[in-house]
Amino acid sequence: MHILVGLGNPGAQYALHRHNVGFMAIDAMAARWSIGPFRPRFQGLAAEGRIGSARVLLLKPATFMNESGRSVAEAVRFFKVDPAAALSVFYDELDLAPFKVKIKHGGGAAGHNGIRSIDAHLGPDWRRVRIGIGHPGHKDRVTGHVLGNFAKAEMGPLADLLGVLADELPTLLAGDEPRYLSDLALRLQA
Repeated sequence: MHILVGLGNPGAQYALHRHNVGFMAIDAMAARWSIGPFRPRFQGLAAEGRIGSARVLLLKPATFMNESGRSVAEAVRFFKVDPAAALSVFYDELDLAPFKVKIKHGGGAAGHNGIRSIDAHLGPDWRRVRIGIGHPGHKDRVTGHVLGNFAKAEMGPLADLLGVLADELPTLLAGDEPRYLSDLALRLQA
């Protein structure tokens, strides 16, 4: 079982916030691979299915961002998986250019409270899929930027990115992160 988590805040008022790009990624995966419906489970909304030959759980914690670790840890314990091998978390990254993606195992939270919460519950060794939302240019504008909606002009590139993230998931689940990132970049340039 692979556990794919998207971070965000529950509720319609947060749906298009940059901070919810992780939820958006999970929704794109569910649509692309016909996984669902989502049901209340693990203090969140969860759906099980297959992506290629891999069995997956798609999870959107309903604990609000700062307590995401509670939901994620519950799912990891239930399925008795090693987070280093089976957990991937998709989330917004302020320090990446918009719609750029970077992947790493382990590391720090870099000020992201959702990541800090997961690290506190599971330790830092798991796959982090960081989705760039860009920096507003000054630290005083960060909160409004992160908790603001994507602009109308950003919706096309965002939809393209989320579609490619979902399409290329079998490569990521096979553990070939460099190829996954390369395929993302090539398809988004086309």
